[in-house]
Order: sequence, then structure tokens, then C-alpha cells
Amino acid sequence: MARPTLTALIDRIGNDISTKVTGGTKLLTRALLTAIGRAVAGVAHGLYGYIAHTAKQILPDTADSAMLERHAYWKGGGMVKKSAAKSTGTVTFTGGASATILAGTEVHAADGTAYTTNADGTLAAGTVDIVVTAVEGGINDQAAGVTLTLTSPIAGVNSQATVAAGGLTGGTDQETNAQLLERLRQYVAAAPAGGKKDDYVSWALEVAGVTRAWSYPLEDGDGKVKMRFMMDDTYANGIPLAADVTAVQAKLDAEAPAGITPTAAAPVAVVRNMTISVTPNTVAVQAAVQAELADLFRREAEPGGTILLSHIDEAISLAAGETDHTLTVPAADLTHTVSQIGVLGVITWS
Repeated sequence: MARPTLTALIDRIGNDISTKVTGGTKLLTRALLTAIGRAVAGVAHGLYGYIAHTAKQILPDTADSAMLERHAYWKGGGMVKKSAAKSTGTVTFTGGASATILAGTEVHAADGTAYTTNADGTLAAGTVDIVVTAVEGGINDQAAGVTLTLTSPIAGVNSQATVAAGGLTGGTDQETNAQLLERLRQYVAAAPAGGKKDDYVSWALEVAGVTRAWSYPLEDGDGKVKMRFMMDDTYANGIPLAADVTAVQAKLDAEAPAGITPTAAAPVAVVRNMTISVTPNTVAVQAAVQAELADLFRREAEPGGTILLSHIDEAISLAAGETDHTLTVPAADLTHTVSQIGVLGVITWS
């Protein structure tokens, strides 16, 4: 039932008063009964609004953020929204020998993102490597070689430090409502059953940053489950790093039933470059094609899976502004072994 507008309620109540109180005589604009009717209409309109809002909270897909989280908790076996994870990694400090950098020392990037040292460090031979962690959760990663600056000077220590090999990684944003809703949908569709195949997927998805996961019972033998997963919103190609695998492994070890040995693993990326002639060949259309293909890979790429050539053609055709195209590379369906996953590479516009 559609919520009636305030104007409709005013007219409806005015007509009721006119019919039942004044014998059909039209009410004057400034009459007492007109004012009472408008006041009642305002109250009714507010009640209709409350009912409409409450009705949306009944189902998780229309609920607001707070109610969605309650649905997830009660219907998802205690499921909670994943918090933002903090970027971490090693930074190289330089300066005079024997200078000490205390735990909690803050450095910041050019964009103002702050990081603090996890432990004390003393310079030996003018250099020391110290692990730092971002002050705030979120995608605050930094590439190796990026310069960080001490927020407060330290005697004997150079003000600028350098992100070491491996960079600062692992930062993820807080889980969105859409992502939480999708996890809840998967959970309800495949209710837990003490360690069945889909349970491992649900457990992996509870780890911050994990966006997709697949389980492969018996791949490594009896009593073993191989779990592969992706972190699409954390890394450009979505492939997890060693620290991410360790985090998921810890989660699986904590949840797996007795007698089962789970193993977390990152899929091996198979980069899929493409050559496309598109009409019209504009920057906007190219960007739209790129976005559609990225969406296709996220939806359909999986370890051991096949991305059909016809689906690639379809994705290109769905791009806004595209009127025609010729796909030269690839020329056949994209197949992968069970340890491999396809990731979108460079598109050459011919």
C-alpha cells in the first residue's frame, strides 16, 4: 500500500468533516474545524511514515544500517559487520648510531595518513627497520620506497623514513551494508552444518578484507579442505598476500571440526590481457568497457573456472556508449586450473 501524501490526507479528512459535521458545507480556510482537520492529517501522515519505515525493517534487504546489523547477528549466527583493518609493514629509519625510536612514534605520509611504530628500535650502523601500523583503519597502504616523515623530531634520527620492500599492506575499509547483506544471504542459503563445504566459505568471509572464497574438500586428501580466497577491495589484482593467508588460516583452524585439516591458500593469478577495437573509440567508452570487464571478472572468475568468450563479448556490449566492437584477444574461452584464477590485465585498444 502506497503511503498517502499529506495533501491527500488533508483533503480526505476535510471531506469527512464536511460530510459528517457540517452537512456537506465547504469548510472555510480559517475555520476551527479546518485547523483541527489539518492537525489530524499531520499526525496521520507522521504515523503512516513510521509504519512505512518500520515495514522496511522487517526484511534485511530493505532495513537501514542498524537493523541490518541486528538481522545479521540474529539470523547469521552472530554475524557482525567487519571492521576496517589497518595497513601495516616495515619502515626503514636512518640517522646516527645508537639513536632510539620508541614504540608509538608517529610518522605520516604526504597525504597526512599517520602510522605508529609497533616496538622500540635502535639504529645500528645508521639504520633500523621497524614495523609500523596505520593509526586509522582503511585502505591506507603505501608502496615500497614511499617517504614517510616523523611527526615530531627525534634527536639523532633523520626526519624522513622509507617504506621497506613489501610496502605497507593489509588495510581494508569497513564492510559496507551491501557486503554484509550478501554475506547474510549466503549464510542463510547455505545454513551451517558442522563443517560442510559452504561453512569454510562463510568462515573465510568473516575475515577482514576477504571478498570471495571457495572451498575444495578432499583436494589434498581425506580429512583435508583447501580454501582459496580473494581480497578484491584491498589489492589491485585481488590476490591475497602471505599475511592474509595466515589470518584466514587462523580463522579456519579455530572453526574447523575435530579431525579436519583446513588449508588456506591464495589463488595463482593468470593475467588476461585483451585487444579490443571499440566504436566509438573514446576515452569514456574505453573506461566503460574496462569497468564492465572488471565487473565480469569479479562475478565469474574463480579457481578452476572458465570465463566464456561470449560473456566477455556481452560485457563489452553492455558498456555505456558502445555501439560496436571487435574482440581480437582472447580468441577462445579462458580456462584455469584449480589453483589459478583469471585477473583482468592490460587492454590494448586497436
